[in-house]
Amino acid sequence: MDKQNIDILYTGSQKALNAPPGTAPISFSERACQKMFNRKTKPVSYLLDMTHLSNYWGNDGKPARIYHHTGPVSGFFALRESLAILAETGLENSWRHHKEVAAYLYKGLEDLGLKLFIPDKNLRLPSVTTIAIPSGYDWREIVAYVMKHHQMEITGGLGPSVGMVLRVGLMGYNCNKANADMALAALGDALKNCRKSKA
Repeated sequence: MDKQNIDILYTGSQKALNAPPGTAPISFSERACQKMFNRKTKPVSYLLDMTHLSNYWGNDGKPARIYHHTGPVSGFFALRESLAILAETGLENSWRHHKEVAAYLYKGLEDLGLKLFIPDKNLRLPSVTTIAIPSGYDWREIVAYVMKHHQMEITGGLGPSVGMVLRVGLMGYNCNKANADMALAALGDALKNCRKSKA
């Protein structure tokens, strides 16, 4: 974080950390902590009041701890185990592996005639691939077909990208070429069997 000048870093445990959803690791730089603890107004959100949470977590230097919420204890144990596995594997090895599998998926998608939404390879996330909706197809039909016939969840876009992209996530334990092949087969099947408009 310090080398990249990141003040606040967070993620979902279900992403490339490979733990079940339900926990969200978060870290603050010294600068962010000073800003947080010296703010003049109270945060509008009780649940995201980081001064209260830092006390609850026991890292604000105060002797008295105030209750905030009941944490997902089994989720913490699962997250701890996933972090131990990541430490054994090595962070750089994990990054390299995700990039290699993503490159394999990109090639397969291009072989199917699909276009990647982000043309610049250096700007793509290796863990989530966005595919431009192929011309003439309804993305909802593709997603529904893949779920019904392949029991696989490929999703559409979020926010401004709704109706523009399909998203394929390969992260953590699920990031492997066999799963990329299954996603490619499911998409290829959907393209053959979903209705294509004449537009």
